[in-house]
Amino acid sequence: MGKYFHCTGLLKSTWDQVCIAFWQRYPNPYSNHVLTEDIIFREVTPSNCLVSRRLLTKTSRAPRWMERYLPKHMASSAYIIEDSIVDPQKRTMTTLTWNISHARLMCVEERCLYQINPENCSWTEIKREAWISSSLYGLSRAIQEFGLAGFKKSVTKTMKGFEFVLARMQGETPLRTLAETATERARETALAAKEKAKDLASHAQKKQYV
Repeated sequence: MGKYFHCTGLLKSTWDQVCIAFWQRYPNPYSNHVLTEDIIFREVTPSNCLVSRRLLTKTSRAPRWMERYLPKHMASSAYIIEDSIVDPQKRTMTTLTWNISHARLMCVEERCLYQINPENCSWTEIKREAWISSSLYGLSRAIQEFGLAGFKKSVTKTMKGFEFVLARMQGETPLRTLAETATERARETALAAKEKAKDLASHAQKKQYV
């Protein structure tokens, strides 16, 4: 039996804005693992729904103990299929993603429903479900635990990436940029202070031996 995970996220942007941002998600500072995205199929149905299928290529960093079970040329990347249906009448967007690489080792299926938040029509609610399974005998439980932990981390990055793209669309300075700038400056200041302290200690030690 595999692992199941579900959560609800909230984006403080309208459903229309989120739908537009969905197609502009890559690249963003939180999606460095996404290498390529290609549209395989797209059509507008008679009911005016937009149906799409995309192929995504992502880096796939596996723990060392798992790499022995992967072909060398496939150990660092994975192919993902993403199906989506945008329904402008119901104001919903449904996505379904799953990996076609390493599926026997581990399969991760994700279903997301984007809809208007019932408490604030200017916000968008995301209901997310995921199923992680493995058919590798003897290691399936450990692999599923690894997959679940990784998926939870990716959800956080996905939401931050969405917020970054939405802020950029609305002409705002993304919070990531501000935070990173402050962090980098603090790190540079700390390194400079550390080096200065080493120099002072070195000079003091030399004086003792003079």
